[in-house]
Amino acid sequence: MPLRTIRLPWRDNPLRRGTDVAESWMALTTAVLIAVTAPAAGVVAGSALDASAQRQGHGQKSVSAVLTEDPPARIGVDPSGGTGGRVHATVRWTAADGTARTGETAVAPGLRAGDRTTAWVDRHGALLRDPAIPGDALAESIAVGIVAASATGLLFLGANKAGVVLLNRRRYAEWEKDWAESDLRWRQGQP
Repeated sequence: MPLRTIRLPWRDNPLRRGTDVAESWMALTTAVLIAVTAPAAGVVAGSALDASAQRQGHGQKSVSAVLTEDPPARIGVDPSGGTGGRVHATVRWTAADGTARTGETAVAPGLRAGDRTTAWVDRHGALLRDPAIPGDALAESIAVGIVAASATGLLFLGANKAGVVLLNRRRYAEWEKDWAESDLRWRQGQP
């Protein structure tokens, strides 16, 4: 098909108005902006959260710990062992300087007093109550990326809708003016 025969739908329409052309351009611009910026916003937000989690996890190290008491029973524990099923219990571990320390941290359900578990400490040797698990950090960064992309897309859709509302107001005002002129011409033509 020759390039000359391809025409935009609003170019040669005798009924087209300026508001129709503006609405078409707004729809096209909105689609392009959503297609480009929404995924970019999702990637940037997810990457920022992932980088923050990596910086946070960089100073962490694991230590072997022993539960000093039975963790509390939890109703509806996640059988997959995810963080939703973790419970808090008191543990004892040996610090880098050789002193025994105790503290409360998240542990897997089903452990009893005297069982060994892995605890996480920060670079200063302080026990982390809810350590970031790499799988959880990845899931959180993906979720944040999806939310950011969706919010960006909805923002552009909302802006487009607001623009269409403003164009419709203008369109209605033009129709009212045209009807008033037609009514005046019709009345002047009548005896």
